[in-house]
Amino acid sequence: MNLKVVFEPSEEGGFTVYVPSLPGCISEGKDKEEALRNIREAIELYLEPVDDDLPMAERAEVMDIAV
Repeated sequence: MNLKVVFEPSEEGGFTVYVPSLPGCISEGKDKEEALRNIREAIELYLEPVDDDLPMAERAEVMDIAV
């Protein structure tokens, strides 16, 4: 999966980085490399399924798929 990320210089130094297609997925770093590492982790956590995300019918089936 490829996602576009946006780097913005922070007033305090370093960079803020966010993913426009994932609302609220934002991170920062002292340089672009650190910000990129941090946003990768933020994306993984953002996309990680949580069991109570959606109410499911009693007979619902859950399946993992690759995207």
